[in-house]
Amino acid sequence: MNLKKIIGFAVGPIGSSALGLITVPIIAWLYSSEDIGRLAVLQVILSSAVLLFSLGLDQAYIRNYHESKNKPQLFKTSLVPGLLLLTCTLAIFGAFPGSISKLLFDVDSFSISLMVILYIAIGFITRFISIIFRMQEQGLFFSLTQLLPKIFLLIIIGLYASLSIGLDFYYLIVASVVSSTIAAIFFIFKTKSTWQRALEEKVNKDQLKPMLLFGMPLIISGLSYWGLTAMNTIFMRNTSTFDQLAIYSIAISFASVGGVFRSIFSTIWAPTVYRWEYEGVAVEKIKSTTDQITFSIAILFCITALLSSSINFILPNKYSDVQYILISCMAYPLFYTLSETTGIGSGILRKSSHTLYSSIAIMIINLIAIYLLIPIYGAAGAAVSTAISSWLFLLLRTEISVHTWKKIPRCKTYITTLACLTLSISYTLKGSESPYLFAVAWLTLSLVIIFSFKKTCNTILKSITSR
Repeated sequence: MNLKKIIGFAVGPIGSSALGLITVPIIAWLYSSEDIGRLAVLQVILSSAVLLFSLGLDQAYIRNYHESKNKPQLFKTSLVPGLLLLTCTLAIFGAFPGSISKLLFDVDSFSISLMVILYIAIGFITRFISIIFRMQEQGLFFSLTQLLPKIFLLIIIGLYASLSIGLDFYYLIVASVVSSTIAAIFFIFKTKSTWQRALEEKVNKDQLKPMLLFGMPLIISGLSYWGLTAMNTIFMRNTSTFDQLAIYSIAISFASVGGVFRSIFSTIWAPTVYRWEYEGVAVEKIKSTTDQITFSIAILFCITALLSSSINFILPNKYSDVQYILISCMAYPLFYTLSETTGIGSGILRKSSHTLYSSIAIMIINLIAIYLLIPIYGAAGAAVSTAISSWLFLLLRTEISVHTWKKIPRCKTYITTLACLTLSISYTLKGSESPYLFAVAWLTLSLVIIFSFKKTCNTILKSITSR
């Protein structure tokens, strides 16, 4: 993949993060903390539903794309089972007006329940549209699947603010649904040739079974994200206050800056490493990439912590704790990115069940952690539990890959990431007591990392300047 295509894929995560940095403060000023907490629950439900109802076939589509001789049929085989299951499930919930909104938001409203159903259905379709762009290496359009809904949402929220209307949760969810719908219609039009060819094909039942065997364990792997972030949101919804939930959700939103790094890397990494394996050069390139990613995420930890206090300039005073919680919320996207490198052996071997085991273990660990920490520390406890579980997920996924595929050096990776984890937790829980001391600690750690990865740092700089 050339630099132009990489930039195309990078536009989405970078632009989405930038829009988030604009949208989140605006919503924080305009809407109550209760509404922000409800919006966080809505986002959790969307991501979880898309993950579950895709049945892992979206990942199977990616894995089999280059080997498939009939790509339209592969797409239909990937889409139809999950779409049918989603339709039946939403129809059942739709038969009980108001049940969804009462369960999720403690508001009995048929219209809000209908909006949730539409939002999930649109999100599911958009997910499969995005992988069409991804595998056809249309980086710019892939990026637009992330950007356009947020752009339209920002426009609608701006209209609300200018007209002094719609400043409650009902209008907030309407804005989310309308923005997603407009974007989805545009993407369906852009991919109409793929849809038309797919409609002419039949679902390949012989191909479906191995795809499900590959994809289904990845649902549990994907649920590790749910277990490390969404589980915290649901737990706080029932055991803490909407104020704490709002603080946590805003910190997670800002942590999407780390998600930029994860999204760009994940989009490019899997297809690339599978090609390396086919060419017989995977091991050496993975070793080099592991050092570069370890260095990069460690520096991102330090930069984020040193600049976190700047958040206070754009948020209301009641969200001042976000600056300390943010760094622990960054742990998941950064550690997950690294685990994509160190744990790639399972994907190469097509042993997706390996990731399943580590995901289940981490979900259990995280459940125990949030049960112990959230009642005491609230949003800070949720962030710390996510950070600890994320590092353990990296550890387990790496060790399983190493012992089932091929060995890669990992001691330096473990020491570096553990140092970032330890300082992050300390900063989240005690940062407000000694902010200047922690600033010195983060600066010191950054210098130690640069010295320790001097060779890797030079390699990255040479690569950037040569490009």
